[in-house]
Amino acid sequence: MKERNANVSGRDWDTDSESLTEEEIGRDVRKIMNNGRGRPPYPDRQEGRGRRIDEINRTVYTDEGLSSYETPRRELTKEDKKRLQKQEREERRIRRRINAPYTFISYAFVLVFLMLIGYLVYFNIYERDSIQNSPYNKRQDSQTRYVTRGSITAADGTVLAETHIDESGKESRYYPYGNEFAHVVGYDTNGKAGLESVCNYDLLASHYNIIDRVTNEFTGQKNPGDTVVSTLSVTLQDTAYSALGEHRGAVVVIDPKTGDVLAMVSKPDFNPNTIASDWNDIISVNTNSQLVNRAVSGLYPPGSTFKIVTALSYFQKNASFADFSFDCTGILENSGHTVHCFDQTAHGQEDFEMAFANSCNCAFSQIGLDVGADALRSTAESLLFNQSLPCLLGGKKSSYALKASEGSAAMMQTAFGQGDTLVTPYHMALIVSAIANDGILMKPRFVKRVESVDGNVVMKNNPENYRTLMTRTEADQMKNLMEKVVTDGTGSGLYTDWYSAAGKTGSAEYRREDGETGTHSWFVGFSNVDDPDIVVAVIAEDAGAGSTTAVPIAREIFNSYYSS
Repeated sequence: MKERNANVSGRDWDTDSESLTEEEIGRDVRKIMNNGRGRPPYPDRQEGRGRRIDEINRTVYTDEGLSSYETPRRELTKEDKKRLQKQEREERRIRRRINAPYTFISYAFVLVFLMLIGYLVYFNIYERDSIQNSPYNKRQDSQTRYVTRGSITAADGTVLAETHIDESGKESRYYPYGNEFAHVVGYDTNGKAGLESVCNYDLLASHYNIIDRVTNEFTGQKNPGDTVVSTLSVTLQDTAYSALGEHRGAVVVIDPKTGDVLAMVSKPDFNPNTIASDWNDIISVNTNSQLVNRAVSGLYPPGSTFKIVTALSYFQKNASFADFSFDCTGILENSGHTVHCFDQTAHGQEDFEMAFANSCNCAFSQIGLDVGADALRSTAESLLFNQSLPCLLGGKKSSYALKASEGSAAMMQTAFGQGDTLVTPYHMALIVSAIANDGILMKPRFVKRVESVDGNVVMKNNPENYRTLMTRTEADQMKNLMEKVVTDGTGSGLYTDWYSAAGKTGSAEYRREDGETGTHSWFVGFSNVDDPDIVVAVIAEDAGAGSTTAVPIAREIFNSYYSS
């Protein structure tokens, strides 16, 4: 050690250490650290970059250590800079390539997380109620262990469905009006249907007084379920049910200003009080589909009620009815196809109003040819054909199938409501509701509110716009045409000094099972033309002309509304 120290520093540390000054000791220490080579022992801690900088700047360390540097012998040339930049880019590229899988996985996890959050928000805003209220949600029925099923009432509070409890504690569902509300209120045995199905969640929820609820839970008693207050009118439902009589078919009554469904009748019907014992008979092949609610799921050829759609399409294309004129001889031939007016009646010279009032098939066949298949399809689809309808009870889509390629014969048939077009009574009621409400269709309501058993409002459905189906001008034109039907046309059986009315009759031909041709009787219309009150849609299956069967049924309903 002594020899090595002497060789490196030039001093004998054992003998001279006391005579050295601090400056000399420091200089000797720096020499030892520099390893006698005039440079630091660690010029390059980051191998590569440190080496480049050291080689280019050529730092010179003096005997005074690190305190002084020489000016670099040369500055970076363009080639040096390019080389460094290229090396840095290559390093970044390599790092990106190495990190690419981790980056992809990170972004994927972030995307999945954001999608999950988005779906949860969407579900809670848009899907929660439908999932909770779905009749396929079996968790709802688990509430029957804790809650007695609530009641369904008419708009005035009249009970339409309630739960009875016998002395042994057995619960049974009771329907005071039996068959009359069978399809719209529904049933709760052998499955569920109607309001019993779609309001199942509300009926099995309890917002009873909190103290009583807690007490009942501790004592093992059930809490009373909430009450569903419907929009239905007992008076109008009773009238519609009686007026339809023994006819198979349907009746729908709607308030066009609010969208409230006031009555909905379908026949043949059933007794929901005895549905369990009658089930096998009801589902047999010879009962004419008693369980089907024909109001929302019965698809029928619209007959002359479709002339409302054809007339609207003509007005949308021509902006006026003033230039229309047609001479009806009772028969119209075109491209080998012949159309007859009802009973082959020759109506003579007609303007548009009289062609509509007379329900002239020949005139409307010609109108259909003038309008064209594409324009008529556009109008039909703007009136919700081929689309799901806004209906709490579900139901079927109406069908408009005509294509331009099918030729003039199909066009002529479709224009006055025959051909392959099919429609539900409920849909026709919605179209007329929009006409009566200045072109705006209100969202149909079956439920006004949900209340707790002690009368507190749990949920309220307020009227709201669903869609504008036509302009106000177009709606006014349709009103004028439909009023003419009652004052001077096929709907004259509705004319009275008591109230004004407007509508359209229909006689829709169809092929019976025995191969013969039958005729469904149609009427759609509204009362109090200047400020419409109610809309009525009637179909009586195989009951003949609309003016002879459907119009008298509608008249009974209008009279009942104004008498009450």
